[in-house]
Amino acid sequence: MHAKEKLHPNDGLIATSHLHKTDLQEIKAYIGTHYDESLSITQLARMANISPKYFVDLFKKTFGQSAMEYLTDVRIHHAKRYLAESDERLRDIAKKVGYKDEFYFSRKFKKEVGMSPTDFVKNTRKRVAVCSPSAIGHLLALNIIPEIAPLDPKWTPHYYNLYSGKIKSHLILTSPYYELAFETNLDKLSQARPDVIIGSDQMRISEGSRLNSIAPVHYIAGNKGWRDQLLDIANYLDKEAVAEQWIRNYENNVEIAKAQMSHSLGDDRIIALRIYRTQMFVYRNRGLHEVLYEDLNLQAACGKELSGHLPITLQELQELDPERILLIICPEALTRKYWLTLQHSEGWKRLRAVQNSHVYMISADPWFEYSSVAMARMLDEALLLFTGNCPNILLDYSYGESLAK
Repeated sequence: MHAKEKLHPNDGLIATSHLHKTDLQEIKAYIGTHYDESLSITQLARMANISPKYFVDLFKKTFGQSAMEYLTDVRIHHAKRYLAESDERLRDIAKKVGYKDEFYFSRKFKKEVGMSPTDFVKNTRKRVAVCSPSAIGHLLALNIIPEIAPLDPKWTPHYYNLYSGKIKSHLILTSPYYELAFETNLDKLSQARPDVIIGSDQMRISEGSRLNSIAPVHYIAGNKGWRDQLLDIANYLDKEAVAEQWIRNYENNVEIAKAQMSHSLGDDRIIALRIYRTQMFVYRNRGLHEVLYEDLNLQAACGKELSGHLPITLQELQELDPERILLIICPEALTRKYWLTLQHSEGWKRLRAVQNSHVYMISADPWFEYSSVAMARMLDEALLLFTGNCPNILLDYSYGESLAK
């Protein structure tokens, strides 16, 4: 900071005549990002180019608390997050927030919070169970790995491959994946003893009452959008700030993707197709529709794209002749046989999307799921498919951390 200096009338030391609130905001921001370092009033005052005494008075007058009180608030805030969301040792957390002595940190934490770090963990960390893959996707956006969740190597490969070792108790996927799984899952939930259960409002009343006998159940409202679903769960688990940050970052990523896709796609029209057995369908589900046509504002090839899962013939597809095709092939023998025949038909070969190599294969995971993480993954996949640009997300396992920060 550079400012004109003059002698301060109260202490006879060097001070500034033009120190604005914005200058102190820079000091405050510095504290907020360097809270893990040994900061002193002398150091901060030197950065402001004023005397320590004047800095102390001015900071408190401007922000209503001293610089050291603000530093403590920042450190305790981050300590709470580490305690609630990680299994790190207390001494390691103390160092990460700027305290070399874990016992001093414990005393400071108790004085500020009203309970010891150990008691804080007991009161804030909950054993969460979920009853659907989409609930996993919402919890990961909140930096929470559920302790009990349905996992399947075929139907939920993303969650299975990355979290099967971290999720302690694995439930069986229920309908429409597998029938008669509820009783088995109920036994597993009883043994696991979760603190809360995240369920779906599509569950039968009898199933919900039986789950309530194990732990309190919070139901995800199926008629709400994924953002409101995430905020509802976050409010229930005291994670509102994390949810709001996730949504902000998702919206930022949408704007980045739109700019890149606009250059690559122009006015190209898109259709999503699903092939099952010997028939093609114009495919639509909630997540796919929202990402492609609401968030990214891409051009749908036909009105059917908005009206559901409807059959379409090859002749009708030829008449539409979309520039881009997203294609889902069901992993079933008769379907694969039909798809092989279709690829060699003259009508398919004449499609503009086929001739330009703009047919993109997509899979059920993540395109069939409706959750916070699934939407982010679809956005990344769409960007990669249509532009060839690798998204900013570094690794799959960073979902829930990278977008929430």
